[in-house]
Amino acid sequence: MHLLEKLEQNRNLTLEEWQALIRKQSEYQKEAEKRANILREQNFGNRIYVRGLIEFTNYCKNDCFYCGIRKSNRNANRYRLTKEQILSCCEMGYALGFRTFVLQGGEDGSFTDDRLTDIISSIRTRWSDCAITLSIGERSYESYKQLYDAGANRFLLRHETYDDTHYGKLHPPALSAARRKQCLFDLKKI
Repeated sequence: MHLLEKLEQNRNLTLEEWQALIRKQSEYQKEAEKRANILREQNFGNRIYVRGLIEFTNYCKNDCFYCGIRKSNRNANRYRLTKEQILSCCEMGYALGFRTFVLQGGEDGSFTDDRLTDIISSIRTRWSDCAITLSIGERSYESYKQLYDAGANRFLLRHETYDDTHYGKLHPPALSAARRKQCLFDLKKI
C-alpha cells in the first residue's frame, strides 16, 4: 500500500514509514496536496472560518522555557483585561462578523473558575450563535466541566509534544507530560 494511502486510511504510520515519507517528500508532495485538498473539501467545503482571538491575560504561573509570557520574563508588559473589556472585544468582533471568540491567556490564577464562568455566561447570553473557545492551559476535570457547562464549547490545549523526554526539555520539572495528557483525556471526555 502506498504510504499516503495508508496514512489517509489508518491516520497513522510506523516510525520507519514516517521517515520514508519525509525522505521522499518531494516525490510525494503533489499527491499529498491533492489528497489534502480532497479531504478539506469533503470536511469544510469552500467556507472560511474567522475567529476573534482575545488575549485576555499574559500573566502565567508557569515558566515554560520557550514561552514569551513565562513567569520569569521580566521584559513582558503584564496585563489583564476586565470582563467589560472582554465583552467589548466580543461586541466589536461580532459587528465585524466573527462567530467564534477565542479567549486565550496564560495560566493566570486571578481568572478563577467563578470569574471565567461569569465571563463565558455573559458572552453566551449576548451572542448565543457564537462558539466560545478557551485556551487557558491545564485545569482540573471539574474546572473544565464547569466552564463547558457555562457555555464554552471548544478548548485549545497547546501540546508541543507527546514524548515525555522531549516534554521535559521544554518545561520545568514542576510540569509533567502525564498531567498534560490527562488534561487532553479530560477534555475529550467532556
